[in-house]
Formats: sequence, C-alpha cells, structure tokens
Amino acid sequence: MSQQEQRVALVTGATSGIGLAVARTLATAGHRVFIGARSAENVASTVERLREEGHTADGAALDVRRDAEVESFVRAAIDRFGGVDVLVNNAGRSGGGVTADITDEVWYDVIDTNLHSVFRMTREVLNTGGMRTKSRGRIINIASTAGKQGVVLGAPYSASKHGVVGFTKALGNELAPTGITVNAVCPGYVETPMAQRVRQGYAAAYDTTEDAILRKFQAKIPLGRYATPEEVAGLVGYLASDTAASITAQALNVCGGLGNF
Repeated sequence: MSQQEQRVALVTGATSGIGLAVARTLATAGHRVFIGARSAENVASTVERLREEGHTADGAALDVRRDAEVESFVRAAIDRFGGVDVLVNNAGRSGGGVTADITDEVWYDVIDTNLHSVFRMTREVLNTGGMRTKSRGRIINIASTAGKQGVVLGAPYSASKHGVVGFTKALGNELAPTGITVNAVCPGYVETPMAQRVRQGYAAAYDTTEDAILRKFQAKIPLGRYATPEEVAGLVGYLASDTAASITAQALNVCGGLGNF
C-alpha cells in the first residue's frame, strides 16, 4: 500500500456538487475518505455510491454550525480510519439580497455556515484529529471569487468568503514551519445545485427568468461557461498531493478568467 493510500481525508458538504466531486477525486487518488453533510440519508447513499465505485469511504451526519457535531464527526472519522491527513472545508450556503432588507437570521447563518465552520472544523482536526502532531498535513478551504471581490446582492456571502481567504492566509503562514499547508480554492460560477438556487434568487430579485440570469452570468465569464465541479476538485486533488508541498497561504481561482487576482 502506498503512502497516499494510507492517508485519511475529511470532506464536509460532500453529498453533492463540489464536495462530492472532491470526495471522489481524493478517493480515486487513494485516500480513505470520510464525508459529512446535514442529511444522514444523503451521507449513507453517497458513501454507498463511492464504495460501489471501488473507493474506501465512510461518513456521518454533520451540521458544521454545531460544535458538538463537529467534535463527534472528527472522532467518528478517527475511530473509523485513524488520524486526519487532509481536511477539505467545503460545506457552505448562499445568501444575500438587498442589504438593507437582510435579516439578522440570514446574516448570522451565512457567516456561521461559511466562516465559523471553517475555524471549528480546522481547530478540531488540528487537535482531536491529530494533524498538529504530524509532519505533513493539508487544509483546503473552498472559498469563492466572491472572497476577493464584492458581489452585488451577496454581501453576507462575500463577507464570509473574504473571511475564509483571510483565515487561510493567516493560518497558512502560522503552520508553514510544521509542514502543514493551508490553501483556499476560489471557484467562480460552477454548475451545482447551489448555483441553480442562486440563479433563482437573482431571477426573483430582478423580475426576470433563470435563463436570462444564466446568459448574463455566462457573458461575464471570459471562458464563456460555468466551471464543472470536477474542475474545481482537480485543484483540490493537486493541493492535497505531495507535489504541492510548497504551496501554502494561497487563494487560487478556478473561474474561467472571471477573477484575475
């Protein structure tokens, strides 16, 4: 068994979209993958699907907003596979609207789901997951191009993703002497279930059709199309590899040229 085949990867929000593509990519590379999402039923069916594809996978229900669930999730992963080598903080939600009309509930939930969860999961993996005792580790946070530029009608989302990028850069520099790398992957428009919900929200806000919103978004992308979850997962897979050992404290775009810094 190769060294990589012994490594354990945790992926949050892993039952659809980017998270599922990441879990499959890491599993294909030989990692033992432990996945989490809020629906226990979806976790179970996704684990079954990954196993049917020949991968070593397991998982547990996880609400990244809850400290106790984060702790029990990491402990379950350790009980199943051992210490954690790779953490992919992917769980997140969209959210926004006219800023003056945004409720406290929406603002706090977007920040809690997208930003606080990254801190919770990372701290738990460094401590309970044993990563801080290793000479190698990978923490990969799924941010967004919205973490580098402002998105109209997306203030809470942009704020949360800017926070993820800042956290990534700070922790990456902090942990650099230990051999643990910390990076953010910043997707632009990616065709996922969440992207469809976002288009529905903009269509309602601008009193137009989802198709019109799709065409408007595609026109903004130099490449002319949405990225695929697999394309985003490809960068995650690279950052998890030994070859990427010199890359840390970076926020790297997968966006078809939408963002260029």
